[in-house]
Amino acid sequence: QCVNDYYATIVAVDENVGKVLEALKETNQLEKTAIFYTSDNGFFLGEWQAFDKRFMHEPSIRVPLLVRYPRLIRANSASDKMVLNLDIAPTILELAGVAIPDSMQGRSFVPLLRGQEPKDWRTDWLYEYYEYPGPHSVRKHRGIRTERYKLIHYYEAPEEFELYDLQTDPEERNNLYGKEGTEELVKRLRQRLDELRRQTRDPELNAPNPEN
Repeated sequence: QCVNDYYATIVAVDENVGKVLEALKETNQLEKTAIFYTSDNGFFLGEWQAFDKRFMHEPSIRVPLLVRYPRLIRANSASDKMVLNLDIAPTILELAGVAIPDSMQGRSFVPLLRGQEPKDWRTDWLYEYYEYPGPHSVRKHRGIRTERYKLIHYYEAPEEFELYDLQTDPEERNNLYGKEGTEELVKRLRQRLDELRRQTRDPELNAPNPEN
């Protein structure tokens, strides 16, 4: 029944997006309006024997992002660059001609909308979930997702890791952590994970260790 309700919700979303588009068309604003269609998170529908979200696996972290803005975007164009939901606000500000505050962690993806691919665009990003214990009972974890690999760290006892090669194992069925030959990769990913935590000013980096 939960899955049926979820699908019904998606149908309702589609119907109401259609109403918005029709209203813009009727008022002659459709061709000059930037329309963003996305979601706040992905959703498990049985994958990993899970329903809902929060784990760092692909069904939960991947979201749709469609942008329609005929003044800027070529029809049927696409980009495979990593864009995060925190990039949406800076993008809208740039489209509106408003300065982007330095305090924002996101980055405008207007260049991607134009069909450009900046050489310094992100190739990895940080994931964190820490609401535990709680009603969803998902253990605290953080990780790094690169263009090819994903490292997940459940950092409270019992400590566990997951490592996936998303190029050869897109469904994340084969945990490579601890396998021979992955030591250097894990080292690099953990170092980069710490760098991303510092960049986002993670307060736990300087928190005292309760075991000391």
